[in-house]
Amino acid sequence: MEYDLLKCNELLSEFARLVRNKTFNAYEGKLKCGVDLGTANIVLSVVDEHNRPVAGATYHSTVVRDGIVVDYIGACKAVEILKHQIEQMLGVTLQKAATAIPPGIIDGNRKAIANVVEAAGFQVTNVVDEPTAAATVIGLQDGAVVDVGGGTTGISILKKGKVIYTNDEATGGTHMTLVLAGFNKSTIEEAEALKKDLVQEGDIFPVVKPVVEKMASIIKNYLSGFHVNRIYVVGGASCFSDFEKVFENFIGIPTVKPVEPLLVTPLGIAMNSII
Repeated sequence: MEYDLLKCNELLSEFARLVRNKTFNAYEGKLKCGVDLGTANIVLSVVDEHNRPVAGATYHSTVVRDGIVVDYIGACKAVEILKHQIEQMLGVTLQKAATAIPPGIIDGNRKAIANVVEAAGFQVTNVVDEPTAAATVIGLQDGAVVDVGGGTTGISILKKGKVIYTNDEATGGTHMTLVLAGFNKSTIEEAEALKKDLVQEGDIFPVVKPVVEKMASIIKNYLSGFHVNRIYVVGGASCFSDFEKVFENFIGIPTVKPVEPLLVTPLGIAMNSII
C-alpha cells in the first residue's frame, strides 16, 4: 500500500509540474489521452504507452453539473481549446482519448459526455467511472477510492484489482460553496474563491465540515457489508488539510489522500485510454 502511494505521489507531482509550467516531457511511442469533464474544471491529460505523464492542461468551466452536460457547445469548445493547446506544444495531432463519468450515471448522460469529447475531435476509446480511474493511478488492488468532485461523491471498492462495487451521490464541492455563501451572505462566486484560499483555510473548514461529514456518512453507508482496510480520497473538493481526518474519524477506517488530489482522476482517465 505505502509503495503504491509513493509511486502515485511521484506521478502526480510530475503531472502537476507539467500542467502548472505548461511544459511537456519527451516521449516515445503512442500517446494516451484522457478528458475529465468536471463540475469546476475540465482537464486534458496525456501519458505515454508506459503511463508516464507527458503533458496536461486545465480549463475552468461550469459546463457540467453533477455528471450532466448543461452547456454542450461550451463543453465542446473548452475541450477543443485544451486539445489545441497540447497539440501545439507537442507538435502532434491527438486522436484518441478516454473520458470518465460518475458511478451510476444513466446511459443518456454517459453518451452526452462521450459526444462532447468526440465533437472536440477525439475518437473515444473508453469510458471509465471516475473512482476507478483514480484507483489506476494509486495502483490499488484492495480497498476503496472515494472521488469527491464538484457535484458528486463517488466510490469504487476493489478486491484483487477488480472493481466489485461502485456508487455515488450528489454531494460535493458545490455544496461546500453553497454553505459558505450562506454563512457569509456572499455570492456563489465570492464563496468559491474563498473556498480555494489556503490562507483562510483555518476559518473556512469549520464552516464546510458538516458537508464533509455528510460525504463521510454517504461513504460509510456504501461500505456496509464490505471489508475495507483503507480508503483513498481524491478530487478537488478534498484538498482541505483535515479532510481525510474527518473521514477517518467518522467512518473508523484509515483514510489517505494522495498529493494533488484534483489531478488523480484526470491522470487515471488517460491511463485507461486504449491505443
